[in-house]
Amino acid sequence: MSDTYDAIIIGGGHNGLTCAAYLAKAGRRVKVLERRDVLGGAAVSEELYPGFTFSVASYVVSLLRPWIIRDLDLARHGLQILPLECSFTPAVEGPGLVRWPEAAKTRAEISRYSQRDAEVYPQFGRAMARMGKLVKPIIDAEPPDPTSLNPFELLKLKRLGDLVGGLSEVELARFVKMMTMSAADFLDEWFESDILKAPMACSGIIGTDLGVRSPGTAYVLLHHYMGEIDGAFRAWGFSKGGTGQVSLAIARAAEAFGAEIETGASVAEVRLASGRATGVVLTDGRELRAKNIVSSVDPALTFFGLVGERHLPDDFAAQVRRYRLRGSSGKVNLAVDRLPQFTCRPGDGLHMRGDFAIAPDIDYVQRAYDEAKYGAFSRRPFINMVIPSLTDPTVAPPGKHVISCFVQYAPYHLKEGPADWENQRDAFGDAVVDTLEEYAPGLRDSILYRQVLTPWDIEQTFGLSEGNIFQGELSLEQLFFLRPAPGWARYATPIQRLWMCGSGTHPGGGIMGAPGALAAQRMLKERAL
Repeated sequence: MSDTYDAIIIGGGHNGLTCAAYLAKAGRRVKVLERRDVLGGAAVSEELYPGFTFSVASYVVSLLRPWIIRDLDLARHGLQILPLECSFTPAVEGPGLVRWPEAAKTRAEISRYSQRDAEVYPQFGRAMARMGKLVKPIIDAEPPDPTSLNPFELLKLKRLGDLVGGLSEVELARFVKMMTMSAADFLDEWFESDILKAPMACSGIIGTDLGVRSPGTAYVLLHHYMGEIDGAFRAWGFSKGGTGQVSLAIARAAEAFGAEIETGASVAEVRLASGRATGVVLTDGRELRAKNIVSSVDPALTFFGLVGERHLPDDFAAQVRRYRLRGSSGKVNLAVDRLPQFTCRPGDGLHMRGDFAIAPDIDYVQRAYDEAKYGAFSRRPFINMVIPSLTDPTVAPPGKHVISCFVQYAPYHLKEGPADWENQRDAFGDAVVDTLEEYAPGLRDSILYRQVLTPWDIEQTFGLSEGNIFQGELSLEQLFFLRPAPGWARYATPIQRLWMCGSGTHPGGGIMGAPGALAAQRMLKERAL
């Protein structure tokens, strides 16, 4: 057998593994190199404390494309998604708000705060579903080249025009607003009660260094609204066994098709010859050759770390340098010896089996952002919390639980510098626990183990530059045919035979798989292998 692969894929995250699976399924000889000893990138599960399995970084599943699940037969390879039942916004005073699986119960909950909002909420859901279905064909296909005169590219543009043209006047206005408005302002046009608007608006700031009143965050809200499980739109869930099981199912599929996967294999540089990628050099000194090199790591690390700026066209290097990363999220994972008790709704129940949003009102979330703007973490942050062990008992011992807390804001660029996160990590973790303690007294005393991941830790551990969980902000100027740079949004790069397949490419972040699958399809279409 030749010692040259058809493709070497740098990074064993879920997108890199998806790309490998599709290429191997097409009969190509593929090798995946993962720096860590565990597969999955940010979609990974690890037992950090005896008996407790943590979804260390990514913690819920919704955007994983159904066609990828079918194409790779991921259910046969162990993928099982357990649905999140509801969304709970606790309150220090009053009952809080639960959005239940049943429409009638949700309507009754919302009517405690606003009868008008209770009436409007189902209409909003239908409108967002309509917008999501408009965007769905866009995220499931590679972006067109708007500068090309190729008939096939013109046909793609026409199809996009037809999608927009099929909207009513009201829907078109709504679509334009979603592309330009802030999440809070957009929701203000629908609802009046803060306890409903605040957690919904927070979907617009995930993975961005923006506030809920920052223009453009309404689209990010839509991006997170497109979750789909078993045909149920706006559905979210846990992967049984932890989020890493998504990555492992994809890895098993790739290996079943013949792909080779190696962990503990850190790539030091991409080898070039005459402006063309020819292989990789590993940190242990090994050199591997391939007809194509595919990077699933972010654009900054790919081009400035593995390739080197001297090998890039000046205009392209400038575009990548302007590409905004600006990580703003942290993660706190807890092992606890008992179930938290929320003062507003004590005891176990269905409300505990969804996600919890610590976002009592819009001003609370905006104040959290105000601290981050000046280089400090939020002392009273927005927290999205889940207790996966209630739904999936396999991740914790009986009677004990895993708690996963996604936190904003935690700016990578502290005013003292990113490295100062070493000194501020514990204080950040304390701020999260102290905030939760206000809603669930006694939580602090139940903690057996605590893991705190700052953006600096996320960069060091997972190789995500500036700790951005989406490999770059999901802002409008960094989406579609502009991601990661104008003219280079279709997975190819200025370096011949070097491709991109990570979340820094279209259609962006989340446990989606689409960047990896679409990159593989592009390579096969170009007959690059």
